[in-house]
Amino acid sequence: MSVDRATPPHGGTQDSPLPATTDEATDQTPGDETPNEAPDGEAGAALVEFLGTAVLLLVPLVYLVLTLAQVQAGTFAAEGAVREAGRALVTAEDSGTGLARAEAATGIALADQGFDDVPAADVLGVRCSADPCLSPGASVELRARLEVPLPFVPAALRDWVPLAVPVEASQVVTVDEYAVARP
Repeated sequence: MSVDRATPPHGGTQDSPLPATTDEATDQTPGDETPNEAPDGEAGAALVEFLGTAVLLLVPLVYLVLTLAQVQAGTFAAEGAVREAGRALVTAEDSGTGLARAEAATGIALADQGFDDVPAADVLGVRCSADPCLSPGASVELRARLEVPLPFVPAALRDWVPLAVPVEASQVVTVDEYAVARP
């Protein structure tokens, strides 16, 4: 009389401790070399799409960062120009020397932020509350207005269409009350 032995769920015989050597997911034996799928015509397309999308998104983002950095540099230049020009003006011996020192300080502040080609006289405006300007207790208002050009825009296009961001800063400085009146 023969006894039927049931095949265990792992695919081997009941006596063997190892499972059978078939790949249960594809039902292929280890020596079978036939591929599961036909070659795909779109292989590598995801990489091309990713690179194309990355370029389309990153180029405007980099340009935006460069533009914001240029505008921030213009803001620093305008703020530094009025602050230092005010100090130079109210500590001068006379109004003429003070204006020359204020323009020189404005030029230095502009050059510090990379605006070397902008004339300081075109940027700085001075208005005095008294005549002479350096009278004791008088106030001097300084205003700097700078046009910050957009990066990588040719000058010919800038002449045709205004492609600049205006930046303005102002400060009021008081002349020392106990100083001698200066012309």
